Amino acid sequence: MLWNWRILFSHVCCASFLLFWITLGTVVEVMGSQPGIPLSVVKLWASAFGGEIKSISAKYSGSQLLQKKYKEFEKSVRVEEIDGMKVVKTLAKKMEEMFRMKKEAMRRLVEAAEEAHLQHEEDPELQYEYFNAVLINEVDEEGNNVELGGEFVLEPNDHFNNLSVNLSLSVVQVPTNMYNKDPAIVNGVYWSEALNKVFVDNFEKDPSLIWQYFGSAKGFFRQYPGVKWHPDEHGVIAFDCRNRKWYIQAATSPKDVVILVDVSGSMKGLRLTIARQTVSSILDTLGDDDFFNIIAYNQEMHYVEPCLNGTLVRADRNNKAHFREHLDKLFAKGIGLLGDALTEAFTILNDFNQTGHGSVCSQAIMLVTDGATQMYDDVFAKFNWPDRKVRIFPYLIGRESAFADNMKWMACANKGYFSQISTLADVQENVMRYLHVMSRPKVIDHEHDTVWTEAYVDSTLSQAHKSRNKKGPSLMTTVAMPVFSTKNETKNQGILLGVVGTDIPLQELMKIIPKHLLGIHGYAFAITNNGYILTHPDLRPLYQEGQKRRKPNYSSVDLSEVEWEDKDDFLRNAMVNRKTGTFSMEVKKTVDKGKRLLKMHNDYFYTEVKGTPFSVGVALSRGHGKFFFRGNVSVEAGLLDLEQPDVALADEWTYCNTDEHHEHRSLSQIQAIKLYLTGRKPHIKCDRELIQEVLFDAVVTAPLEAYWTGLALNKSENSDKGVEIAYLATRTGLSRTSLFVVPEHLSNQDFLTAEDKEGVFNADHFPLWYKRAAEQVPGTFVYSIPFGGNENKSVVLASTAIQLLDDRKSPIVASVGIQMKLDFFQRKFWTASRQCAALDGKCTISCDNEDIKCYLIDNNGFILVTEDYSQTGLFFGEVESAVMNKLLLMGSFKRITLYDYQALCREYAGSSDSARSLSHPFSMVKWLLTKLVIFLLEFNLYSWWHVDLSVKAQKSRGKTMMVPCDTEYPAFVSERTIKETTGNIDCEGCARSFVIQQIPSSNLFMVVVDNKCDCSSAPLVSMDPIEIMRMPWSVEEQQASLPPLQQHCSPYWPLSLAGDHTALEAHRPGPNNGPNTGEIDRQAHHQMLTTHREPRQQEELAHN
Repeated sequence: MLWNWRILFSHVCCASFLLFWITLGTVVEVMGSQPGIPLSVVKLWASAFGGEIKSISAKYSGSQLLQKKYKEFEKSVRVEEIDGMKVVKTLAKKMEEMFRMKKEAMRRLVEAAEEAHLQHEEDPELQYEYFNAVLINEVDEEGNNVELGGEFVLEPNDHFNNLSVNLSLSVVQVPTNMYNKDPAIVNGVYWSEALNKVFVDNFEKDPSLIWQYFGSAKGFFRQYPGVKWHPDEHGVIAFDCRNRKWYIQAATSPKDVVILVDVSGSMKGLRLTIARQTVSSILDTLGDDDFFNIIAYNQEMHYVEPCLNGTLVRADRNNKAHFREHLDKLFAKGIGLLGDALTEAFTILNDFNQTGHGSVCSQAIMLVTDGATQMYDDVFAKFNWPDRKVRIFPYLIGRESAFADNMKWMACANKGYFSQISTLADVQENVMRYLHVMSRPKVIDHEHDTVWTEAYVDSTLSQAHKSRNKKGPSLMTTVAMPVFSTKNETKNQGILLGVVGTDIPLQELMKIIPKHLLGIHGYAFAITNNGYILTHPDLRPLYQEGQKRRKPNYSSVDLSEVEWEDKDDFLRNAMVNRKTGTFSMEVKKTVDKGKRLLKMHNDYFYTEVKGTPFSVGVALSRGHGKFFFRGNVSVEAGLLDLEQPDVALADEWTYCNTDEHHEHRSLSQIQAIKLYLTGRKPHIKCDRELIQEVLFDAVVTAPLEAYWTGLALNKSENSDKGVEIAYLATRTGLSRTSLFVVPEHLSNQDFLTAEDKEGVFNADHFPLWYKRAAEQVPGTFVYSIPFGGNENKSVVLASTAIQLLDDRKSPIVASVGIQMKLDFFQRKFWTASRQCAALDGKCTISCDNEDIKCYLIDNNGFILVTEDYSQTGLFFGEVESAVMNKLLLMGSFKRITLYDYQALCREYAGSSDSARSLSHPFSMVKWLLTKLVIFLLEFNLYSWWHVDLSVKAQKSRGKTMMVPCDTEYPAFVSERTIKETTGNIDCEGCARSFVIQQIPSSNLFMVVVDNKCDCSSAPLVSMDPIEIMRMPWSVEEQQASLPPLQQHCSPYWPLSLAGDHTALEAHRPGPNNGPNTGEIDRQAHHQMLTTHREPRQQEELAHN
């Protein structure tokens, strides 16, 4: 693995070596031809092949007919420039309305839950049979329903990923490690039955809702609609609603946390293992709005991450994972100086709070130790009293309770909570208790703040449901709201009952994006207040390796990592700060699995989504992407052509909203359009503007159906079945397809199907062949071999764009193309390469000669035709590196460096090599020093040059896993202005000549290379990515990237814990206080409360 300085150094050496190697040869300009490869002959071949293949492509695609049909409407259509700011504001309002409806549904649940709890009297003897999500429809050996099971009607429903659900009732899930008949759980389940009616009413009012649920503070989870849950192979369901981000964010305010871990000698063995697990569980409860650090202490302070001493870091997935790695390196020795550790923790929290960054809200110290010999009241008096703004949460590790009183006093005197953890099984439940304390200020304030999560995939739920969604796990965001006890006797105790929530699939957001107005390359995107992507076409949360799985760290991809050309983060910071504005920049967008490049200039428009922490943006590409045209035809004519069997509409575009009413869900988009236009379903909400343009496109493209049918029926045409499919698509998502062979004989069965995700209209992009054709010179075809499985190599795709007008402001109205067999395409090439201008027909040179090699490559350097079939689809630089190096030097091709901040690299488990550990910048300094010494002692140019390859070779036998990383990789693009080039390469004293000639009206080049010399020693031109390391942020840079302060914060609140045995109590251990009784010195408690309150609060307390 390489670091920035090393990459730079190696690049310099590589460039020097390459320059030295190239200067050995001589470049011959286009003025003359090379001996043995006449330029005129190659030009003849290229012209013959170009004319033949364009004739076939134009004929079978019907491109000229379609261009003519659109021209007939040229005078009647109206071209408009798209107002990007208007589009983004309209989109923001639609998103705001969608989120408002979900929020109102949650508010109705909150009100119902609080009222049901208010009316309920706790009964420790309550016996109540409820539908347990795991036990429903289970029977015993005698065929009788098991207890808490019962018969539960389930029916498949496509709205819920085709799961079998019950739309009338909810089910209750209880974590495996909890007793499902515990009185607290039974009472909670009993009163929460009142939510069933509200669940059903919410779904009727908003049929786009999916899962609704109530996560109880007691641990049970009520979910609607009812669905069967399935344990894993060990009989366990790991799901605990209180560990979910939506629960934690709704229950507590943002917080700054310092975790102190005792690593003195007494913590050896099992105690240290429990301590590590406790710290890890605490990290689980922290979210992206929280900040933290971990300090291990004995007689000295040891920051778990030395690079971040004296500050706090955001509790995002990357940082938490990094700190977890360091927990395994803790070992116990020496004595523990807790007073010094507390002083350090208070100092950090105070200093960080003074910066104005962090949560600027709640603060806490988590103390993980096996005991405290004193109470350290001098430290608390200096740093935390009388305000007690920092809560102390001691976790006593081990069964001994000799020091429990001291630690309990610390918690009581500093508004915290004391817990004792004796075994690993006790960790999670005891750690979760602190959340109840942190939530109490919010409860007493009765702040029903709505929280929204970042985009995520809940794989635990999917596995428990055994979801059969063919599209794999889908991204979602959750809206959640806390539920409080409103009983008079518990109001001042601040009791959190739980959290209600509902999931919003991001597919729902995609449906409201006006894709037809954004153009071929335009897109919409949204981010959270932390800068993380909610939705963006370049967000890649899943990867394919046998099955779809979550990509690590997918939920914390920052906008700056996909819009990486914005070096100053102007766009990201403006959106994080919820501003409205515009921005523009040159961008490099990759397509076709990242192998091809499109360069364009984007204009960005952005604004906030009110009532949420999200901001939304729209990107429009300049040129044809900024213009839209409007045509008009009669409804009757449009519907007639729209209903033809060869017509389809973009599957993920919304022409009519068929989700709003249950009876409309079975309708196709074309059926819904017809019912809407004929007035038979006036309640269907449709996009009239988009429908009008779809009807126009249906009428204009209708003649193609008859044209293609005529070609298919003509036996003299396409006799060898070389052309298999003709297809077209328009800017409104309409497509037409015609087969020239029976479906079973198609060489590529996936093309134009849902399996071919880049080849069809999607919620956030146009088909790949449409996008590439739009960037070609009008009237030319773009040819390519699809990347993918072996069967994809057997076809060639050809497509061209249809332009409405003849100027730069003309929108691209459609694209047409064909799929042909690769061997058919190659035969045309080899036939053309045998032609010559000799009168006697005896050619001095042809591609059949053993002395030359002929290639056909595209504008990105990928091989379409070569004598060696196995090289088809490969990058030319991997096959002919010497020629590719010369073409780069001469400017015929350009190398463009790209970056992928969502890449996956293979980690070799069990390896002693530390290279992969470099994926986190905190390891940089140690790695740099170590490698520098090794480099000076054992300099080896070859291993240095091929370091990434040697690392792979050393570890090829080890077990691998995919881990997130950042990579740099090249893309190659031909220079359009250079049509032909000749050159000579000196390969170890042997002169090798070559000719490259553009194929007319295409993106293709014929390359003819002298085969007499061995140039295998030339530096390889590869597209392989190289892992890069980003420098660690300074504290100042980290703070500059932080979002604005949260709007809702429930910080220190003197009354928050009144009446709780571990709250605010300032009692000292005495002879009458047992180690675990938690008894309270009421007089001291009352005195402390009245001493530090405002007069009005004192009067209220005295009155109570």
